[in-house]
Amino acid sequence: MRTQRQPTAPFAITLALCALPACGPAASPKPPPPAPPPAAAPQPAPQGLPVVETSLENVGLDGTAIDRTADPCQDFYQFACGGWNAKVEIPGDEVGWYRSFNEIERRNEAELRRILEEAAKAAGPDPVTAKIGAYYGACMDEAAIEAGGAKPVADLLAKARRVRDVKGVAALVTELHGRRIWALFDVEAAQDMKDATRVIAQLDQAGLGLPDRDYYLNEDDKSKAIRKTYEEHVARMMRLAGWAEAQAKAAAADVLQIETELAKISKTRVERRDPKGLYNKMDRATLAKTAPDFPWDGYFQGLGRPDVKEVNVTSVRFFEGLSRLLKATKPAAWQSYLAWHVVRGTAPLLPKAFVDEAFTLQAALTGQKEVRPRWKRCVDATDAALGELVAQPFVKTSFPGESKPAAESMVREISEAFAREVRSLGWMDEGTKQRALGKLGAMAYLIGYPDKWRTYDFEVDPKSYAKSALAARAFHTRWDLGKIDKPLDRDEWQMSPPSVNAYYDPQRNHMVFPAGILQPPFYSVKSSVAVNLGGIGMVVGHELTHGFDDEGSQFDAKGNLEDWWSKDVGASFKERTACVEAQYAGYEPLPGLKLNGKLTLGENIADLGGLKLAFNAYRAMRKGAAEQTVAGGFTEDQQFFLAHGQAWCGKMREEALRMMVQVNPHSPPRFRVNGPVANLPEFGEAFKCATGTPMRPAKMCSVW
Repeated sequence: MRTQRQPTAPFAITLALCALPACGPAASPKPPPPAPPPAAAPQPAPQGLPVVETSLENVGLDGTAIDRTADPCQDFYQFACGGWNAKVEIPGDEVGWYRSFNEIERRNEAELRRILEEAAKAAGPDPVTAKIGAYYGACMDEAAIEAGGAKPVADLLAKARRVRDVKGVAALVTELHGRRIWALFDVEAAQDMKDATRVIAQLDQAGLGLPDRDYYLNEDDKSKAIRKTYEEHVARMMRLAGWAEAQAKAAAADVLQIETELAKISKTRVERRDPKGLYNKMDRATLAKTAPDFPWDGYFQGLGRPDVKEVNVTSVRFFEGLSRLLKATKPAAWQSYLAWHVVRGTAPLLPKAFVDEAFTLQAALTGQKEVRPRWKRCVDATDAALGELVAQPFVKTSFPGESKPAAESMVREISEAFAREVRSLGWMDEGTKQRALGKLGAMAYLIGYPDKWRTYDFEVDPKSYAKSALAARAFHTRWDLGKIDKPLDRDEWQMSPPSVNAYYDPQRNHMVFPAGILQPPFYSVKSSVAVNLGGIGMVVGHELTHGFDDEGSQFDAKGNLEDWWSKDVGASFKERTACVEAQYAGYEPLPGLKLNGKLTLGENIADLGGLKLAFNAYRAMRKGAAEQTVAGGFTEDQQFFLAHGQAWCGKMREEALRMMVQVNPHSPPRFRVNGPVANLPEFGEAFKCATGTPMRPAKMCSVW
């Protein structure tokens, strides 16, 4: 769901193209698959087996999505998805549309809407129904929201206007952080990267209103135009909040100046992919020396954690620079900056004028044509605030009982396929192989939903959406920071079960597959083995491979940041990942716009590994079959690859695609399809591609 924030661990890596803010928790890791015995690689189904002819639809594929005028050896994405792309229009309230994520999400949203509307009307409801119904009902009460105007944030805005010095800045920043409005920086509980059993405080760079630091620093015409649009947007928002015209314009200029200075000291997204660079643990005395102009004692006291003894700082440079900026910037500018972040952070809770103005920036950045309907926003908001309460009725109606054991079976098969790959690697020495197999054996997986549901200890006011939402935010901050110095809860979920997504967390060394994604076209009990493995099997393989991509490979079986590779093997690994980086850096989503091979490297490695593992697992599961299925003229191998391609059919608005290339670690859909198949010889064999064609190049990249 859109409301799902990325997992809180710095390197928890998601499958989906994007995800936005909220929280979700708790379930028991299933035991990892047993260490597989040495086995020969699976072979193709024996020739001469009886053939069963059927339709593409009967095996779970969409025949109308295929563009039969395209050559699968030249552009497999166009072949698998061209028919779908030609007929699908992006809805006005979306920035893109995907045959998998968005179609599933639409079904999930409709079911959640039914659940929440019934809950809001229920007579004598149980506690779960009462709470989710009250929250959703308050969100849907537009008349009450309009009548309240900006009153819900008037106190915070008044405090911003009264800021006179650094102490005042810090006091308001502390209060805002308690409500999850991340002015200047953010704070959270995080595992200690060098001791994954411990939970410590972590401070990270934040405080920008545009999606990335580079929006402030790039000097191309598009970046300049966006900055101008942003400054004008800030001024209009400040007018809505009560500033006079001249004051609002001056405030917008202050905001842009401060955020530009924050951007200059912020790490790039590529720099943030280096785990070692993000690990700078220090005690409170060292933190005070690093950023002496921020009153840290008062900050932690204000957040209810004066006992915090040590923190991880993801960027020493950022906090050193922030300290200097606090002293160099005039109080009047800080008033503007803090007031803006109050308005920006609470706009969804305020009247329609604020929502509509916030949308103008969203539209400029992504090309989205319409504000999403109120009910969709309220479904997302309720899931964000009360994810595991909303999930309880959802899984009863939307998570087929067969899905969980089927996913567990695929995890085992794909784990065994990875073990075979590791044992066969010529570039890895025996000692490193054993450590890799040990990490694989220790990997756990959570499927569907938590075994133990979270509770949400905050009061919902059915007559005030803003009051309820701010109470929810304060609760989530307290809950998160309350984990510091307590034993690690390895059962914690970082997405709610309705999420159409999946993730791997290298510090917990586990994979998570929410109920929301275990649905067609990724998975169906009615689909063939080949189609399910091309869909959800690739998802499983993708997440497993994240444990061994360029970031995940730096964490050991226990989740500790550790060099467990021998020197020579590490060099060979980097050589192989460099091949992937170069391959994707050559892709051009739009004329003159190329992918960032460094930013997308981890996801691309996971896509390559995921498809290869899923294919090998599919072959293993079909070994010994009594017959072979030909669907619409396509062999089982071809069905596998078509399932992979059709799971990623997608269209994006040009603005959204440009933003994705700049800030997202995932490659656009076309390259998530074509990139992996171009590195898998079995694809070329399945479609009889000549060597040297784009989908069967003479040189292929292979990591795992």
